[in-house]
Amino acid sequence: MKNFKINHRNKSGFEVLDLQGELDAHTASQLEDVLKSLINKNKSNIIVNFKDLDYIASAGLGVFMAYIEDVRSIGGDIKLTNMNEKVYNVFDLLGFPTLYDIFEDEQHAVAKFLNDSE
Repeated sequence: MKNFKINHRNKSGFEVLDLQGELDAHTASQLEDVLKSLINKNKSNIIVNFKDLDYIASAGLGVFMAYIEDVRSIGGDIKLTNMNEKVYNVFDLLGFPTLYDIFEDEQHAVAKFLNDSE
């Protein structure tokens, strides 16, 4: 079993998910479950921190695609931060930067949420 962990924390009222390890077909369902439970609780301002994520496969990208509309439909968004170059290149290849806000760090993501809500 590949090593994958999600740490969920709250930062200034935002839901932050720290991803760790490898997000692939075997581990994508864990991320799905966490996103589903946040959406069910109407927690829609989500920041995903990729700092400790070493690898992402298309199954992992699919999870983000599957839930972004749900999150936006309840007035929120998913902002992505702290990607290493390898992970960013996968997102970039599939045109994600036009669909998602991708930031260097969490502070920028929080600032964007706050600006958007004004």
